[in-house]
Amino acid sequence: MKLNPHVAVIGAGAFGGWTALHLLERGARVTLLDAWGPGNSRASSGGETRIMRGTYGPDQPYTELAARALRLWQKYERRWKCQLLHRTGVLWMVSSRDDAYERGSLAMLREARIKFQEFSAPEMKNRWPQINVSNVHWGIYEPEYGYLDARGSCQAVVDAFIAGGGAYRQLAVSPEGLENAPLRSLILSDGSRLKADRYVFACGPWLGKLFPETLGDVIRPTKQDIFFFGVPAGDSRFTDAQLPVWGDHGKRFFYGIPGSDRRGFKMADDTRGAAFDPTCGERVVSRATLKRVREYLAFRFPAMKDAPLIETRVCQYEQTPDSNFILDRHPRMDNVWLLGGGSGHGFKHGPALGEEMANLILKNSEADSLWRLTRFPKQK
Repeated sequence: MKLNPHVAVIGAGAFGGWTALHLLERGARVTLLDAWGPGNSRASSGGETRIMRGTYGPDQPYTELAARALRLWQKYERRWKCQLLHRTGVLWMVSSRDDAYERGSLAMLREARIKFQEFSAPEMKNRWPQINVSNVHWGIYEPEYGYLDARGSCQAVVDAFIAGGGAYRQLAVSPEGLENAPLRSLILSDGSRLKADRYVFACGPWLGKLFPETLGDVIRPTKQDIFFFGVPAGDSRFTDAQLPVWGDHGKRFFYGIPGSDRRGFKMADDTRGAAFDPTCGERVVSRATLKRVREYLAFRFPAMKDAPLIETRVCQYEQTPDSNFILDRHPRMDNVWLLGGGSGHGFKHGPALGEEMANLILKNSEADSLWRLTRFPKQK
């Protein structure tokens, strides 16, 4: 391989943007493409905030990956002299009878050296009296984690990429010819072609549309409704000054980010929604989901019972069957890499995944079996 290969990265979201930046910093010539821009409203990396946490259950790579990502977020915050991670802490409440997921998380957190505390329900009630802890058995609190600026982070990465000499173009890539090995160039939406030595497709929910023969239904975009409720005027109990990011693992998994930066109290039901077209789908929330979220809000945060809905958002997960990421070469083209399957939890890992992707490309290595396409029956 050339010492400074030309790599085209398609997609300027959390995965693609960080991959492009890490490649550039290691001496590659990089062209970054995005159809609508970093953190745009159709992208899975769009919107204002994402959760940063380490609790992930037993026997998985994500706690360690989150620990590495945290160090990288901090490194680039210092370098760019800006704040991207808001360290409110993360509270994981266990309201399910089965707490194997949380019990299994504790050893992983210790191994990754992520600071945490275990809280009983009375301890949570004492510290955060604005939370109704009825039916909560215990919880995990991660004081160094919190929430990330999403759209802002994507833009900051691209700004640093351009400042470092990378080439950014806001153009779409045509699927024409992408499945025909070998891939020699890309056809762009302005009619031009882009030729590179290596290609990384980090296109989120569009990855399956570009590679339908290779991926089939391996990546399934699902509609996810997000709600923002107005906190009482002058009441800081539901802002990030007094409340951590939180998740509640019960029959359903609800999660939220406290009010911040003049925005409302963010809440969502993590249950996977219906299939969704990220390009043409109408981004209107479901009334049934809103009703369910309102009922939960009134129960868990009683003072927010009659809080007005001030904003909604529809995003999408790009769900893989096992919820693990895809980080692999195209099975028929050694110069093409596929990076995606964020599955609703990928954003926080962007810096660490981008670092790993850059290392694999520049060292001409193979990905870990956990990330490879061969784990899916269609790909064997």
